[in-house]
Amino acid sequence: MTPCPTERIALFIDGANLYSAAKALNADLDFSRLLEMYRAKSVLVRAYYYTAVIEGEEFSPIKPLVDWLDYNGFTVVTKPARRFTDAQGHSRIKGNMDIEIAVDMLELTPRVDHMVLFSGDGDFRRLVGAVQARGVRVTVVSTMKSQPPQIADELRRQADAFVELQDLLPEIGRPKTS
Repeated sequence: MTPCPTERIALFIDGANLYSAAKALNADLDFSRLLEMYRAKSVLVRAYYYTAVIEGEEFSPIKPLVDWLDYNGFTVVTKPARRFTDAQGHSRIKGNMDIEIAVDMLELTPRVDHMVLFSGDGDFRRLVGAVQARGVRVTVVSTMKSQPPQIADELRRQADAFVELQDLLPEIGRPKTS
């Protein structure tokens, strides 16, 4: 589903989910090129990037990316990640951004024609349906070409269109830095 030049579009990037999908494809993403791609095809109303951040650490690997995105056209939404101990005694970090994404998508429905959700999380199936019920088309970007696939089948079926992340890599990928 290709956007048209007058179509108002918004991007919603589930940072952790997109990172996992790109990593599964052994790819790095160029967020500047991603913005350029959508601006060239439509009227880009907003580009959101969601991620949890670990507070109190001297250096966070996500901090440089968050700062760059914030200065370069993205609306960055963060919240503190919580550290907890699971039943096996392992320390885990939790930073789910689903509610923030859902609220922003629903609030923006009157102002856009098309939303692009960069996530494969099946929990968003109901959200996508609610956005569609308000007359907004939804495209989901994730990958089926990784093992295991990063896209939940129910989300892919609910979306108006599914875009394979690997197919976008020639436009928005960059050489892998390791």
